[in-house]
Amino acid sequence: MVTIDPFENIPDARDGLNKKERIILYCLERAQKEFEGRNVPTISLYGRVVEHIDISEEEFQTILSRLVGGTRNSDGSQSYV
Repeated sequence: MVTIDPFENIPDARDGLNKKERIILYCLERAQKEFEGRNVPTISLYGRVVEHIDISEEEFQTILSRLVGGTRNSDGSQSYV
């Protein structure tokens, strides 16, 4: 049986990040170190994140876009706010 933490979506008072946002940034930092300055493929990052938490691709994309300040257009290109 899976238990859901009712507090996982509440932002932390220290930096305003919730659990999912913090894990995505943590995995991104680790991947950037491994890729030595090159861009980290989104699918690679997603694979690392799902090792830590259960998250859909859509929710992952939404959070990632918000964290990096970009939005994905309908044709798949990236725009920055």
